[in-house]
Amino acid sequence: MPSAILPELSAQNVLNARARLGEGPLWDGDQQVLYWVDILNHRVHVFEPSSGDDCHWDVGDMGSAMALMQGNKLLVAMGNRIASLDLSSGAVETLHTVEFDAPGTRFNDGKCDPQGRFWIGSMSPENPGHAALYRYDPNGSMRTMVTELTISNGLGWSPDGGTFYLTDSPQRKIFAYRFDGATGEISDRTVAIDLGNEAEAVEPDGLTIDAEGNIWTALWDGGCLACFNPTGEALGRVKLPVPRPTCPTFGGPNLSTLYVTTASVGLSQKEIQKGFYSGDIFAIEPPAPGLPLYRFGG
Repeated sequence: MPSAILPELSAQNVLNARARLGEGPLWDGDQQVLYWVDILNHRVHVFEPSSGDDCHWDVGDMGSAMALMQGNKLLVAMGNRIASLDLSSGAVETLHTVEFDAPGTRFNDGKCDPQGRFWIGSMSPENPGHAALYRYDPNGSMRTMVTELTISNGLGWSPDGGTFYLTDSPQRKIFAYRFDGATGEISDRTVAIDLGNEAEAVEPDGLTIDAEGNIWTALWDGGCLACFNPTGEALGRVKLPVPRPTCPTFGGPNLSTLYVTTASVGLSQKEIQKGFYSGDIFAIEPPAPGLPLYRFGG
């Protein structure tokens, strides 16, 4: 990708999902399918781009983030628990439960690190500062890694694995931490991207990192994806025909397609008429491919 300006890119509508709160896209390179969730409808979906087919499992709770597991299963964060979803039977098994200290708190965005540990944040919009970031290890243990968040959101790792990124949406900031892959520790937090001076009150939502280390973040109420280089320099934006994109992820045979989930929740009738495709899934062909997603447990 050129270091100056992002080239003009367009978004293609690839699935008329009409989700209330589409989120958590997860690409399975072996099966060439995209898993995603409709949080408020308690559904985990699987979309096959080659055929256009999409089907879902009703999981009975607000599944918000996922990771691939061995044994034809998905690891799913839902409500206040970590669970496994058997893709053959649809059975959900609770693996770990967290007792949050503020009402209305639930798990939100999450992802596996290169070593196979699952990082998952919570959100507590009615109780600012009461959300946190957790690390769930393959041995079944869970640790609190960051506190005093409000909506822990988009997270990811640099291509060399040395930097960890974390978003707190209401702060309108994406933070960068030094990451130690061997121990799973993070330190030395800095502000990588600050959207506090935006003319509109947009919030950074989910994010993903491409193979060149550029950060792609969905801007909730911004109607676009924004791209920044590793030093935080803005490279450009890709407009979407909907106001509330939620999360991007790379997929396709060569990880050369950027899939984006979106939401329709909270929009007025006028806003829905203007953003008619809210809740659908879009695809963008960016200049650089993405990084592979990691399985839980390695």
